[in-house]
Amino acid sequence: MSPLPHPRPKHLSLGPLETEILHIIWGLGSATVKQIHEQILANPDRELAYASVTTVLNRLTKKGWLVCNKKERAFTWKPLISRKEAQVLNSHEHLNRFLAASNPDIVAAFADSLDAGSVEQINAIAQRLQAVRRAREEQE
Repeated sequence: MSPLPHPRPKHLSLGPLETEILHIIWGLGSATVKQIHEQILANPDRELAYASVTTVLNRLTKKGWLVCNKKERAFTWKPLISRKEAQVLNSHEHLNRFLAASNPDIVAAFADSLDAGSVEQINAIAQRLQAVRRAREEQE
């Protein structure tokens, strides 16, 4: 079972433009403000100031999603976690919020309403969790 990524972003919540820019960087691997700005403006219906892209990149860096490197005269931003790791974190956060806000009856009612494919998936998760716990106990 893969652990939660480390390091983790300090703030998981992202606005729509932050999310869009992060997806662009994941697609490119790393990017400059110019590359991101050009990609957003490739849509003729979009308008966005170059400075706005810089502001969002700085915010994503402060939140712990990106790291900025200076190459010669250009700044390049790279993701600190992969798209897949972000999905794991997002799923973990949603599950924790659901469990924290729900009592056992609500969780049971939710589980009872799942279709057969979802139940099979939950059973597979439970089996994997048991195997990981057994392996951990054998190591101790």
